[in-house]
Order: sequence, then structure tokens, then C-alpha cells
Amino acid sequence: MMSEPLLFIENLHKSFGKLEVLKGVDLTMNASDVVSIIGSSGSGKTTMLRCVNLLEEFHEGRILIDGEEIGYTLKNGKRQRLPKAQIARHRALTGMVFQTFNLFPHLTALKNVTLGLIKVRKMKKDEAAEVARHWLSRVGLLDRQDHYPGQLSGGQQQRVAIARAIAMNPKLMLFDEVTSALDPELVNEVLNVIKDLASDGMTMLIVTHEMRFAFDVSTKVIFMNEGRIGEQGPPAELFNNPKSKRLAEFIQNSTF
Repeated sequence: MMSEPLLFIENLHKSFGKLEVLKGVDLTMNASDVVSIIGSSGSGKTTMLRCVNLLEEFHEGRILIDGEEIGYTLKNGKRQRLPKAQIARHRALTGMVFQTFNLFPHLTALKNVTLGLIKVRKMKKDEAAEVARHWLSRVGLLDRQDHYPGQLSGGQQQRVAIARAIAMNPKLMLFDEVTSALDPELVNEVLNVIKDLASDGMTMLIVTHEMRFAFDVSTKVIFMNEGRIGEQGPPAELFNNPKSKRLAEFIQNSTF
């Protein structure tokens, strides 16, 4: 008997005014899959991630996480967005790390990680600190737990952001171009953390322009093209044997 997919996206559509950004996206991910999304700017990569995290409303289609449909319900045959409390619960099924670090500048690395555990997960401070220290250790920053964001490099701040998201124990991790704001010499320290998490079996959906990283870490790579999935498959197949001229051109123009 096949297990239910952890992430199921069906016929996802999203527009900003008259601009249709997602034009019917279908995607299935199983637990422990690492799926990288590649494609040119404006192809819909980040918008898809933000729909999965319910940061964007989507206009058609369904998203299920671990068998539960998120964001919307049908009422009297009409599609309605769920109340804020249910949206918040659904959003907690995912952890998202953004291009910018979004850390609270007045809180230490430790307190940045414990804040959500205490406020949202309702953990006691001691328990939250223990969980936070575990994940700060995993991202190599336990010795920086009492440092403020302004005392950390960009790569260190992004690693704190990763620890903060994972500490909340989401079913699915979402990474949106997490190295794009970093100096080149800091990129690998963040990518190595994600590779380490992948080897632990964490389920991850990753928007990235780092082609070598996508090749090395992914169980599947998706090429987005003009709001649709142009091609998808195992990394070796996608990168070495592109079926479309558009993907072949994209790979040729990318740093690999």
C-alpha cells in the first residue's frame, strides 16, 4: 500500500491583478523528498512557495499537507478562505526560510529561536531553550547563542533563521533563495546546513539558483517556465538530458 503524499498540489492558479503567475501547477512530494525548483526570474517559483505557506491567497486549485487540505473550504458550492486561526494552524505545518533573514535585531540568537516555541507552541522557557540550543548546535552556532543579529555575519544570521524555522517542528521545510542575499564566500556554509538536514530525511521544497547544489541534494528537480512546470525528474536526468529547448538554454546560461 502506497503512503499518502506529504505535499499534494493540484491545478494551482494564482494571479496578481490581470497577471497570471501560476497557470495550473501540479506537484506531489513524499516524506523525506528534497525537491528543488529552478527557473528564470518571474517563472512563479517563489509565488508557489508562498501559496504553500498561505502567505499568498491562490485563486484555484488545492494544496494538501499530510492529507489535510489547507487554506480553503467549500461552502454552498463556493470556495472560501478559512478563518485566521485555522490559517495559522495550517501555516504551522510548514517552516519557511526567506531570502532576507527576518531576525529580531533586539533579541539574541537563542531568543530569536525560542520566541515562536514559547508564544506559538506554548513551551515553557526552559524547554524552549533546550530545543533552541539543540538546533543552534545543529547549524553550528551554539557558541553564538548570546550574540545579537548585528554581531553575526549574513551566513550566521541565515543559519539562525533556519534553526528558528526547524525548531517549530514543521512537516515540510520551504527555502526561498536562501543564499541570494549572501556574499559568495558565505553561501556554502548555509547550503551545507541544508545538505545535512536532507541527509537526516527532512522533507524540503527549495527554490534555488544554485544549480550544483540542486543537482547534489535533490531527489527531484522541477523546472518552472512561465507559470507552469516545464519539466521535472531526477537531477541527473533533468540536467544531463533536458527534453525542451527552453530548459537546455536555461542550463547552458546557468553557473553549474
